[in-house]
Amino acid sequence: MTRILFTLVTLLLFSCGSAPRGAYSAEAAPLAPDYSQEKYWAALPWRQDEADLTPDGLTDRQAEAEVDVFFIHLTTYNGKKGDTNWNGPVLNPEVNARTLEKPIKFQASIFNGAGRVFAPFYRQAHLKAYFTRDSSSAQKAFELAYSDVRAAFQYYLDNYNEGRPIIIATHSQGTTHGKRLLKEFFDGKPLQEKLVAAYLIGIPVGKDDFQHIIPCRDSLDTGCFSAWRTFKRGYEPKKTYPHEVAINPLLWTAEETYAPKSLNLGAVLIPFEEVRPGSTDAQVHGSILWASKPKFPGSFLMMTKNFHAGDMNLYYMNIRKNAQARVRAFRGE
Repeated sequence: MTRILFTLVTLLLFSCGSAPRGAYSAEAAPLAPDYSQEKYWAALPWRQDEADLTPDGLTDRQAEAEVDVFFIHLTTYNGKKGDTNWNGPVLNPEVNARTLEKPIKFQASIFNGAGRVFAPFYRQAHLKAYFTRDSSSAQKAFELAYSDVRAAFQYYLDNYNEGRPIIIATHSQGTTHGKRLLKEFFDGKPLQEKLVAAYLIGIPVGKDDFQHIIPCRDSLDTGCFSAWRTFKRGYEPKKTYPHEVAINPLLWTAEETYAPKSLNLGAVLIPFEEVRPGSTDAQVHGSILWASKPKFPGSFLMMTKNFHAGDMNLYYMNIRKNAQARVRAFRGE
């Protein structure tokens, strides 16, 4: 019971950790990754890794895919007491093990039915960078993290892409960087023609954040983005964001139409191998997504009203099917 009583939190985020000691120091930053070396990638389609895994009944289709997925993972670096680094070292075994076992296995794997999955390790900003009062240090940490994501994507374009269509998929800190990546490389640029869709989950994304990339209007729209943040039905966050986009992952529109749990094709929690159809419902409420408390063994002990950790996993199968559908639509099938 203890292994599954709080599945969502075990999966992903809001783990304990101490804020970095002292202000950001460029001299203390970890060494930059070299993306020509495979060890700096959490997932590559020709290498066996956690992004190749599938729950029971599903198939990894990367070998036959004609589309690529560039996945940017969430924060798995929360440091230890006394740490001075605002950014996590890229080859830290403990941090990378969390990255592989959690976001790569439980999130990046969503997309292995639609495309080849590329996911870089990067010098991610410390979890506390989102909550600290030292905004200057936090901003510098995010800048360093994005410089790695940018370098990884540029290396991917130069060496791996070969003109293939692209899905951008991100969660949490990954979305912080994914928004910048879309602006720099896709928004009004020639590469926008190759954008199948972007899934920018778990961080506020405004409808006007891009000049030429708009929110997805339906389940088959392409060249667009979907975004949402998930909260328990009835909860009103204290902080809201102007023009934030919320797309219902059961209906794929921004309308406030209620989608019953019967439309949920399956959550994937723990154990990873089990798909749980009808786990929860979904409804856009203003600028956020409302979901009823999900059902899983031990869920009666789940007290949080912020379902951030389950933004993607509560709708695993619907996202997976949607990515496949958008690829077919992009290809005119």
